[in-house]
Amino acid sequence: MLSADQCYKVFQQSIDDYHVHDNVDAPIKNPFPDGSFEALLYHKNWIDTVQWHLEDIIRKPDINPYDGIEIKRRIDRSNQDRTDTVEKVDDHFLEHFRNVKPKPGARMNSETPAWLLDRMSILMLKIYHMKEQTERKDASPDHIARCTQKLSVLLEQKNDMRAAYDELLEDVLNGNRKFKVYRQMKMYNDTSLNPMLYNQKKNGQ
Repeated sequence: MLSADQCYKVFQQSIDDYHVHDNVDAPIKNPFPDGSFEALLYHKNWIDTVQWHLEDIIRKPDINPYDGIEIKRRIDRSNQDRTDTVEKVDDHFLEHFRNVKPKPGARMNSETPAWLLDRMSILMLKIYHMKEQTERKDASPDHIARCTQKLSVLLEQKNDMRAAYDELLEDVLNGNRKFKVYRQMKMYNDTSLNPMLYNQKKNGQ
């Protein structure tokens, strides 16, 4: 299983590759072998990176309302894709630890390794874009100073999350901690659970 630093490296590669074209419609060109853990992490971060920029676009004050609705729906689809991908990452962890028997009294971790990686992936995006802000030539010295301070905090958080991830995997492997995977039960995209959708279908609209 990859260490935190190795995961960060995959996330960084995805972010760098995206910004070669910096276009939300650019096709993903995953450099890792199909079915590998690295390929899954790269795909996960690519989803996050595209969605980051969609969130920027939808906040344009002069955006065409029809374009805004389409982007909002695209973000909804992206959120579902992100959740599905995180659960696939957790499948890897379940397989990796399937022969590990937790010790009596092993503590339950409230977060699965994959959802911790989800936060680490997004953190790498925050670091990338906050660093961009510190390098702006058109920004005021106060803006640069504030962003430099924020970047310092983000880098500290990166170190903390590195330790948290590596320690979690070590503790699970040693049987000192355990986790459960609760599949996400999102309701708004499900035509059988969202009343706005199933009522429309029932009324034949």
